[in-house]
Amino acid sequence: MTRPPSSAAPTVTAPSRRPRRSRQARAGYLMIAPAYLFFVAFVLGPLLTVFWLALTRYNLLTSPEFVGLDNFARMGSDGRLHVVFRNTLIYVVAAVVLMNAFGLLLAVLLNRRMNPRVRTALRSAYFFPSLVALVYVSIIWQFLLQYDVGVVNHYLTEGGGPRLNWLGGYPLGLVSVIAVDVWRNTGFAMLIYLAALQDVPSERLEAAAVDGAAGWRRFWHVSLPVISPAVLFNVFLTNIGAWQIFESIVVLTGGGPGDATRSITMYLYERAFQSFEMGYASAIAVVLFAVMLLATAALLGTQRRWVHYE
Repeated sequence: MTRPPSSAAPTVTAPSRRPRRSRQARAGYLMIAPAYLFFVAFVLGPLLTVFWLALTRYNLLTSPEFVGLDNFARMGSDGRLHVVFRNTLIYVVAAVVLMNAFGLLLAVLLNRRMNPRVRTALRSAYFFPSLVALVYVSIIWQFLLQYDVGVVNHYLTEGGGPRLNWLGGYPLGLVSVIAVDVWRNTGFAMLIYLAALQDVPSERLEAAAVDGAAGWRRFWHVSLPVISPAVLFNVFLTNIGAWQIFESIVVLTGGGPGDATRSITMYLYERAFQSFEMGYASAIAVVLFAVMLLATAALLGTQRRWVHYE
């Protein structure tokens, strides 16, 4: 017969985990501190400074003078700003549509059955321009598009066509800027789309083929919904980048003739560093930031209708 214990066994208190967790937390904060400091010093700090300067009159030589919303009111009567905003809007719409359309088309073509070496060679060739700085790409295309000695006009005239002023007028100047940027950046979009297409389940494609869907219908109803997150990602990136177009315009057309090809970032740069109107340039930057933010929010707001996550 077992004897019951005369007294309860002494309880052992587990060591507290709080000191260990606090040490881990401090170590984690130390790890991320450089990133936070970098963000505050080079992103948040300048951003807040721009918002402040937008409310001032400042020419780098005297102290900023607070003027309230005068800089924003000035934009309503600035005809040049209206022209450059129109140019930028045309560029954004054309660049986003063409980069994604050509990128998706190339990805679909490369995703078909072909020799792996040929696919690798073509993929590298299409992607290579996106690795080259836009300034160098623009310099090369400036020579190709010259009116008198350009290669493009040479072959046009050899074929019986007219000699066109690609860089000296509107709308050809803006078309040339769009074409160069699309040529340079399409390869990156193509690579994202190709990676997404290769992840489309083969079972779905086979099932669609058994049901009689082929070609365009199979792509539209099976592949496109699966790769819709990649479409959102590419449209998001190209939209943000397109609003900031600067280098190619400076190299190709210099913004001319007049303001025919000038972008809003180029106009902002001129106001700030040539006319030294830092307050007005900051106000333009704030408006550009707001427009980009609204465009991004509108894009993300519509994703529930056409982006399918699995």
